[in-house]
Amino acid sequence: MRDRLRLRGRDDDGASGAVADEAAEQDARARREQESLELRERIAAQWAEVRAARRAMERRPEVAAGTSNFTRAQVPYGMDLAAAWAWRFVVVCAAGLIILYLLQFFMVVVLPIVIALLIAALVSPVVRWLGRLGVPRGGGALIVVLLLLALVALSVTFVGNQVAQGVSDLSTQVGSGLEQIRSWLRDGPLGVTDSQINTALQESQAQLQSLGDNAYATLSELGATVGHVLAGVFIVLFATYFFLADGALIWTWLVRLFPRAGRLKADSSGRVAWSSLTQFVRATVLVAAVDALGIAVGAAVLGVPFVGAIAVLVFLGAFVPMIGATISGAVAVLVALVAQGPVTAAIMLGVVIAVQQLEAHVLQPFLMGRFVSVHPLGVIVAIAMGVLVAGIAGALIAVPLAASLNAVVQHLARDTAVGEDAQEAAADDAALQPGGEPA
Repeated sequence: MRDRLRLRGRDDDGASGAVADEAAEQDARARREQESLELRERIAAQWAEVRAARRAMERRPEVAAGTSNFTRAQVPYGMDLAAAWAWRFVVVCAAGLIILYLLQFFMVVVLPIVIALLIAALVSPVVRWLGRLGVPRGGGALIVVLLLLALVALSVTFVGNQVAQGVSDLSTQVGSGLEQIRSWLRDGPLGVTDSQINTALQESQAQLQSLGDNAYATLSELGATVGHVLAGVFIVLFATYFFLADGALIWTWLVRLFPRAGRLKADSSGRVAWSSLTQFVRATVLVAAVDALGIAVGAAVLGVPFVGAIAVLVFLGAFVPMIGATISGAVAVLVALVAQGPVTAAIMLGVVIAVQQLEAHVLQPFLMGRFVSVHPLGVIVAIAMGVLVAGIAGALIAVPLAASLNAVVQHLARDTAVGEDAQEAAADDAALQPGGEPA
């Protein structure tokens, strides 16, 4: 009995030990599962953070807006005003440089158009006179252009015939004239020796030979120049005709390019500029005619050859005020020097100076001063700037351009009160009809 009870106690102890071991294993398994779950949750959280960071990097960042904290720089008023003027001045100068570059690049076209404008300003009264006689404007413009062509052809024929007839006489006069110059240089106040004269002649011959070595390049340049001149002549003819026939339509089209508020000012300014240009051309033609006539009469009295050619040259040169007639008159002095010697050349120089004095003290004040109110200093500055920009063509264009700009500036300044607001001035202009009366 005792043995049976002892065995049963041992079985109970074994069963309780097995239960305890099973419970311990379950606790361990539960702990391992809990640790594994926590580990998976941490890994999942870390991957979630990584994915969120990657999405944030791929997504465009948002910029939060807010009120501005900018405040105007506190600078002195004088500095602020100077800076405002400075950058506007830079912009205007840049635009002016671009315009000058384009004008110089297209000078082959621009110069004939400007010459056509000058011719149209000169002969437009003839077209109006023909219109009063019943001739259509297009027909009157064609008649005037044909008359100009005939006048140019007659002038070229006359000068060519005179030069052709005087070449034979000039060849003999040149020999005697050069001998007189040689004698005057040797026996005169300069005291030049024969060796110095011969050295100068040899250097001149060497320079002429060097020019002859580049004959191909010279001929190429001459051919290109002749082509440009012929193209310019055709442009002048066609532009002159259309300026005379359809000038009003062309100007109306140009005015329509301006904003509506500024069209009245643009139209009135253009008409003022055209009036100033017309008066300038007429005054210049009168001055040129007097210069050419005076120098031609003096050359004819002294027996200088090529009187007609000299007169035409002086007439054309006078279109460059103050210096054109002087330079062309120097040609007459050189012809007199070569043909008849230094004494006749000195007398011819006196004639040129006398004509220039007549122009400077009589013609310029009464004609240019009356019709074109440009100061002589302004004329000199305009000519110098024109020569720097476009050479001889620039000198020809500079003075009429300066006269027109001066007239336009005075016109605009006269119609604008001091301190007047720009918008108020535009409203006042828009309230006026083209006739100048209130709407």
